[in-house]
Amino acid sequence: MSSTQIARPEAQAPQQLKVSKVATGSGIAGRPTQIFLAIVAVLWFFPVFYAVLNSFRDYAYTSENGYFSFGGFTLENYKDAWERASFGHTLLNSLKITVPAVLLTLFLSCCVAFVVSRFSWRFNLALLGLFTAANLLPPQALLIPVYRMFRLIPLPEWLSESGSLLNSHLGLVLVNVAFQTGFCAFVLSNYMKTIPRELYESAVVDGASVTRQFFGLTLPLCRPPLAALATLETTWIYNEFFWATVLLQQGDKFPVTSSLNNLRGEFFTDNNLVAAGSVLVALPTLIIFFLLQKQFVSGLTLGATKG
Repeated sequence: MSSTQIARPEAQAPQQLKVSKVATGSGIAGRPTQIFLAIVAVLWFFPVFYAVLNSFRDYAYTSENGYFSFGGFTLENYKDAWERASFGHTLLNSLKITVPAVLLTLFLSCCVAFVVSRFSWRFNLALLGLFTAANLLPPQALLIPVYRMFRLIPLPEWLSESGSLLNSHLGLVLVNVAFQTGFCAFVLSNYMKTIPRELYESAVVDGASVTRQFFGLTLPLCRPPLAALATLETTWIYNEFFWATVLLQQGDKFPVTSSLNNLRGEFFTDNNLVAAGSVLVALPTLIIFFLLQKQFVSGLTLGATKG
């Protein structure tokens, strides 16, 4: 009897091993998925790799030998792109727009999310829906009313040379905050609802006010989603082109995304030069992503194992 009991687990071991392989995707069942994902990754990465490769190649060489040739490598494209597009000045303009817009968006979103998730009152969902509604309308539909409103709102000269929100960096900051606050408030409110109420009850017993609960308890616990949203918002606001084209009228105020137009010729376009300029424009967002990569991934996976 004892020998039969000992042999039974050994007979089941190969079957358990086979099931574990299929469950983990390392068996035959997981190979089609891995092959498909590998093909999609290559197709997704190829245009980026092709643009970066040609940004290091001379236009005369590629025009003579074709873009599928190999050779003609040079660093002059980056030097010419930096000088012709005035990336130093336009990057500073983008910095003036992106940093205040991201910080203001995240702060206001935290305030809205805290009220919606912490307190229960009649217009709770209506308030969240009001802020989220800005993301449901296309910006093109609001072009004319926003333009007229910005032209009529007066500002002192130390804030805007035009005397209004039109043709000023402050106007771009405000319009980006208006369109991005709803999305961030929606994400943060869902996360704040997962914070145990016992923590707030303990804080109330210790005499913490609502302001103390917000700054001392809620914000420190929201660092992962704030890092993820900061990465996304920096990328979106930094790459925003539509409102900058509509609301700005002077070339010295345009952000870095608009400087790529300076690399286009009147009769022909040096695609290698444009590729080098595109790489220079994308570098700040790539640096931010790699610096906040750990927090970004942890912020996206929050709540995946809850419930």
